[in-house]
Amino acid sequence: MILRPLQVLRSLLPMLLLAAGGGVFAQNPAPMQAYPGPPDDYTQVGKLMQEGNPAAALTKAEAYLASKPRDPQMRFLKGVILRETGKTDMAFETFTALVQDYPELPEPYNNLAVIHASRGQYDQAREALEAAIRNNTSYAAAHENLGDIYAAMASRAYEQALRLEKGNPTVPPKLNLIRELLSTRPPAQRPLAVQTAPSTR
Repeated sequence: MILRPLQVLRSLLPMLLLAAGGGVFAQNPAPMQAYPGPPDDYTQVGKLMQEGNPAAALTKAEAYLASKPRDPQMRFLKGVILRETGKTDMAFETFTALVQDYPELPEPYNNLAVIHASRGQYDQAREALEAAIRNNTSYAAAHENLGDIYAAMASRAYEQALRLEKGNPTVPPKLNLIRELLSTRPPAQRPLAVQTAPSTR
């Protein structure tokens, strides 16, 4: 099972887009003070990641955050870099701090769910995705990820049922169907593409 992590805070920056999306995501109003720094700061971090230089991307992100420590977009990008470079615990801490400081943002909840799911913590992943959807009911990635979590939980339940009652003929077809569903999900890692748009400030 592969959940969709997000690489930008779509609700804050219409100037960043995912390459596979093909267009700028609409900006959703957020009841918070945004810190939309110069586009170059975000685009340069994204470009460094795109070029396969996460160490430089992390250094630039941390340098930016030294003077603007509450900037949610750069903190989110830092969490993405940490997760993609295998520093999952640090990424988890980064996204957790974001949801504590900005509980109205849905994207950090989604990426927390991705980490929970990778650890087999499906209940926690479900709770995080439900929080993301409460914040934005039109959040398609969270709905899709939640569906995958329910499928994984169903697979686990069917496996337990089969262990408890090996001769039950109704369980194997259901388990096979769920396994097939989960195995058909293509990897959803998408590179960042960056486009400059007029500031909304």
